[in-house]
Amino acid sequence: MKPLHQTLADLVRINSVNPAYGDGGSEGNVVPYLRSFFASRGIETFEQEVFPGRANLIARIPGRTTRRIVLEAHTDTVSVKGMEIDPFGAEIREGKLYGRGSVDDKAGLAAMMHAVASLKADRVTPECEVWLAAVVDEEFSYRGVVCLCEGLRAEAAIVAEPTEMRLVTATKGVLRFRIVTRGLAAHSSKPHLGHNAISDMARVILAFEAENERLASEQHPLLGPATVNVGVVRGGVQVNLVPNEAAIEVDRRLLPNERAEDVASGYEALLHQMRASHRNFDGRIERPLLLVDEALDTHFASDVVRHSQRLLSEMSRDPSPCGVPFGSDASNLSRAGIPAVVFGPGSINQAHAVDEFVELAQVEEAERFYRSFIESYP
Repeated sequence: MKPLHQTLADLVRINSVNPAYGDGGSEGNVVPYLRSFFASRGIETFEQEVFPGRANLIARIPGRTTRRIVLEAHTDTVSVKGMEIDPFGAEIREGKLYGRGSVDDKAGLAAMMHAVASLKADRVTPECEVWLAAVVDEEFSYRGVVCLCEGLRAEAAIVAEPTEMRLVTATKGVLRFRIVTRGLAAHSSKPHLGHNAISDMARVILAFEAENERLASEQHPLLGPATVNVGVVRGGVQVNLVPNEAAIEVDRRLLPNERAEDVASGYEALLHQMRASHRNFDGRIERPLLLVDEALDTHFASDVVRHSQRLLSEMSRDPSPCGVPFGSDASNLSRAGIPAVVFGPGSINQAHAVDEFVELAQVEEAERFYRSFIESYP
C-alpha cells in the first residue's frame, strides 16, 4: 500500500466522531497519531486546547521569510449511525477507500500531511512559513477554527473539503435558530378554552415557505439563491390535549451580501408582526442562536486564487472559481483577514453518506497540488 493510502486508512480507523454526536468518538483520539507522524519526520508541532481532551494540532515548516500560509483540515466526523459499511474498516475497493471521514475530511488531511512531509524530506525551504492546522469541531460549532484564528496572521489559506478538485472561492453561510410558540393547554373536547401552539407554528412555517419563493428571485453568480429550511418540528404532549408549546429548528443558508444577525433580526420582526395581527400569538426566536457562520466570497484577484488557478491549469484541471452551498472553516479564516479558498479530493455527495468513500487517485492529485502550492507561493 502506498504511504499516502496507508496514512488515510490509519486516520479512518480512528474513531473521531464529534462528541456532540455520541458514538464514543473524539478528535482527541487522532492527535497522538498526528503527533507521531510529524515527530518521526522531524517536523515541529504544537497544540491548542479547544475543549478538555480535544486540541487543534499544528505542524510547522519554517520559511525563508516571516510570511505564513496555512493549510487547514478538520479531524472530527459526523455520526456513524445508519452506515451500511464498517465505518472504521478503511476497506479499499476498485480505487476507492471506504469509511466514515474518508472524504470528509481525512482524505484532504492525509494529502496535506504528506505534502508537508515531502518538503521536509526533500529539504525544501519554502518562501513562506507553513502551518498545517488539524482542527476540531468543524462538524458542530466551528470552535476549533475560531481558536486557531485568535491572533493568527497569514498571507493565504487553503481549507481541505471535498470539492472534486475544483477551486472554491465562495460558500454559503449558515444561520440556525430555534423558534418557540406558546399557547394554552386545554382538553381537546373544548379547544376553545385553550390556545393551540401548533396552529400558531403552522403560520410560521407557511411564512418560511413564502420566504423561499422570495429568496429564489435573488441569485449570487456562483452560489445561486439563499434558502431557508425547517428541519425539525416538535409540539404537543398527547392527542387529547390542546398543545401549549411547539418548536421548530430552522436552517437558513446565507449569501455573501447577507449578515446572520441582520437576517435573524428580520425574522424577529416577522414574528413581531404576527403577534400584532393574530390574537394570543406568542412566537419568539430563542437566543443565543444555534449556529452562525457567515458566507465566504474570496476575490478573484487575490493571490491565493490566482496562484491556485495557475497550478490547476498546469495540472490540466479546470481553474475557474466556483461556489458551493455548504459551509467550511474557510469563512472564519477569511473574517480573520486571511484570504482563503476551499480545495480538496472527493465529492460532497459522498460526505456523511451511509457508504462514505473517496477516490484515491484524487487524494494523490490533491497531495501534488498542496505541495506545489506551498513550494511556489510567491
